[in-house]
Amino acid sequence: MPRITVLPHPECAPSGASIVAAPGTSICDALLENDVDIEHACGKVGACTTCHVIVREGYSSLVQASEDEEDMLDRAWGVEHLSRLSCQAIVAEADLTVEIPRYSLNHAKENG
Repeated sequence: MPRITVLPHPECAPSGASIVAAPGTSICDALLENDVDIEHACGKVGACTTCHVIVREGYSSLVQASEDEEDMLDRAWGVEHLSRLSCQAIVAEADLTVEIPRYSLNHAKENG
């Protein structure tokens, strides 16, 4: 199964993380299932940017972002050409390295 390496983030993963994820799982779900507390204010439906990640390695293995996802990413803080909404990016067979941006546009962290 593919491995997701999470680069260190001061709140979500201070020491970084290395997790195994089943293909077909969203990056967001894989992170949450492995105690990486990434924000997901819209309930993982791609309607906000709080779960924005930058896929540093393995980006090409992901299915191309939809137009709706790209429109949402235009609103994200710190967006790059390797940015994805983690709730919409589905793990394939390749290993991934992701960076969670230090900031999001969310003013209050959601629970659950």
